[in-house]
Order: sequence, then C-alpha cells, then structure tokens
Amino acid sequence: MFKAEGIIPAVVSPVDERGNLRESSFRRLINYLIENGVHGLFINGSQGEFYALTLEEKQKVLEIAIDEVNGRVPVYAGVGAVTTREAVKLAQMAEKAGAQALSAITPYFIKPDEDELYEYYLEIANSVSIPILLYANPSRTNVSLSVRLVSRLAEVDNIVGIKDSSGDLTLTAEYIRLLSHKGFQVLAGRDTLILGTLVYGGTGAIAATANVVPMLVVSIYEYFKKGDLKSALEAQYKLAPLRIAFDLGTFPVVIKEALRLIGFDLGSAIRPVKEIKPEKREELKKILIDLGLNLAD
Repeated sequence: MFKAEGIIPAVVSPVDERGNLRESSFRRLINYLIENGVHGLFINGSQGEFYALTLEEKQKVLEIAIDEVNGRVPVYAGVGAVTTREAVKLAQMAEKAGAQALSAITPYFIKPDEDELYEYYLEIANSVSIPILLYANPSRTNVSLSVRLVSRLAEVDNIVGIKDSSGDLTLTAEYIRLLSHKGFQVLAGRDTLILGTLVYGGTGAIAATANVVPMLVVSIYEYFKKGDLKSALEAQYKLAPLRIAFDLGTFPVVIKEALRLIGFDLGSAIRPVKEIKPEKREELKKILIDLGLNLAD
C-alpha cells in the first residue's frame, strides 16, 4: 500500500499575477526542500494557488516539479475543483504527468450533500489508478467531510487517506480511531496541529510553513518517531508563530512573501490578493529572524 507519511510541503507555485513562470526559482525551492529532509511534495494545493491557475499552468508547474524531483520523493498533485468533470480531467492529467498520488479538496462555492460528495470522490477515484487523499478544508470551502462519509470513501480501493485541514483535533482523532486499523492514513493540514495529529496516530502533515522552514517542520516528525516528545513539542511551539502569521495578509500571500524575504522569488500572489502592508512585512521579518533564518539583501 502507498504510504502517505512524513512532512510534505504544500509547495508555492511559481506563477505571478501576470502569469509569468519563475521556473529557476521554483527548481531552487524544490531542491532546498528535498535537501532539508522533506518526505514528499504537494503541488497545486491551496498554498500553490490552485484555484487561480489555468489548467495549462497547473500542468506546467506539475511537470517541472516532477522533472526536478526526479524520483527523490513522492510528488502529490492537487486536483480538486468545483465540478466533477474538471476534477476528473485534472486527475487524469496529473496521473499522465507522473504524479505518485493525488489530493482532491472538496468542491467549493457550492455545498454538495454527502451523497453528492461521495459520488464526486468515487468518480475521481475511478478515473485513475494512483492513490488519492481526500482533502477537507472547511474554513476555505464551507464543506466538511464527516466521519461517516470518510468511512464510506475509505472502502474505495485507491482512496488511501485524508489531509485534514479542519483544525478540529477531535474530528482528526475520530478519523484515526475508526479508520487507521484499515490502513487509512490521516495527515495534518493545520500546521499548529502536526504533533497532536501524530500523537493520535496520524502519519504526517501537508504543511505550508515547510516551504520556509522545512528542517524545523521535519524535526517535529523525526523527534516524534524517535520518541523524543519534549523536543517534538519544542519544535512545534517554535513553528507556531509562522503559522499564526498567515493573518498578516490575505491567504496565501504570507508564505510567498516569506520565501521572497529569504531569497526565493516565486512572484507576486495572483490578484485580487495583494502584497502585505509594510508594517506587517516588518512583523514577518522579525518572525523569520527569530526562526534563525537569514534575510536576503
């Protein structure tokens, strides 16, 4: 069975507001992440501005990532969409491009009921042969994945786990309690709850902050696996200010700005999202310095 485990950065996309591709910076970022011990890469996710990219841009970003990774770690591709037909098209594109696994967020704007959500995921799963992670992010989509629905979907052969960005640790724990014995894998999607998810029996995290401080985020997982809970907790606490700093601007600009500040210019966030205000940028700089990072000139 495919193992969705460890720390998997939700990688920033190298596409700016004009549609320009920052390929060299993107390749540098991918190598920075792998060299700092990440266990996979998640391309075209929420932090990657999937909702703002064209199909062609998503395909190009994914193809560049797969080429640069060159088999060193698994590449997960985000394929969620508002409609089933678009999600299926994205899933088939990602499989053909060489992704090892897919992650499909719930539809957004619309609010399907549980039977409609079940059919949505079933059609995606039936359209490809590679593993799929469900992806719940109700604060962004206003659509939740109940324990009952996830239990139904876990019976589908190639639906192997879930990225849970609900921020509800009770819900996360219930997914794990009821489904982990079947091999179903639960990954934290809220960076402040990585250790909590691991303690409950989760297998890792898909983390936006790991773009900026991959070694720190990886250390939470590695310390936990060694049984050093004290060090894992210290690392989790150290990471918290960067995740909380997401409120310094409109999501997902803060991580893109943080990367620029440490020397990885992936371009501006795609409008209508604008750069963070100067006083907020100073707050972000202080957080990065406190994390021990060197700011670019």
